[in-house]
Amino acid sequence: MKKDASIKPYKDHEGSKKEQVEEMFDNISTNYDGLNRVISMGIDQKWRKKVIDMITAKRPNSYLDIATGTGDLALQFAARLPKTKIVGLDLSEGMLSMARKKVVNTPLEKQIEFIKGDSEALPFDDNSFEAITVSFGIRNFQNLEKGLSEILRVLSPGGIFVILETSVPTKFPFKQGYGVYSKAILPLIGKLFSKDKVAYRYLSESASVFPFGERLNNILQKIGFIEVQHKPQTLGVATIYSATK
Repeated sequence: MKKDASIKPYKDHEGSKKEQVEEMFDNISTNYDGLNRVISMGIDQKWRKKVIDMITAKRPNSYLDIATGTGDLALQFAARLPKTKIVGLDLSEGMLSMARKKVVNTPLEKQIEFIKGDSEALPFDDNSFEAITVSFGIRNFQNLEKGLSEILRVLSPGGIFVILETSVPTKFPFKQGYGVYSKAILPLIGKLFSKDKVAYRYLSESASVFPFGERLNNILQKIGFIEVQHKPQTLGVATIYSATK
């Protein structure tokens, strides 16, 4: 865990990982959605749909999307369960401003609330949400175990917690191909199309050291989650985890 926490977006900047992650996402917020579709070739939408299916099957009355970014997952969820109260939380005001633009002057304004907040100090009472998700954000936590402990605290007993996160293929030749893509192609795309030239290098590096699969399962169980499962997606380039309380 120390190794992951030491990786920051801007190696020559002062500030904690948390502060630098906030700065980075503020910088890339305006073209984040479009660039993500290009980078994943649209496959991320398929993964997100699986997460939505898992959550909607439980028909929760309250749902928290942590690291909500520009609000994509929260909006897709609202379309499936229009009576569920939804909160999207993110550290980046730049990302949240893009999310709020998507719901302004629509009926969703009453259903979805986008708030700025720290995943390691969630501004909610214990047992507040029947469903919680984190999609492509958990590896940005400065202190993973602290963030997971906070999620466990605000999740209601019997509630569902789902993580969608990048992982690294373990089988030949997919492992080697992924290495070339993540270390060479992904940072190049970021340099060409993003005004923040180092952001996508950080996203690649942080994914390469993040504990995935059984290692993350073990951490979730250590924190106190139960019924922990993981399902690799698309040859292992992403993984969906589920747990409860």
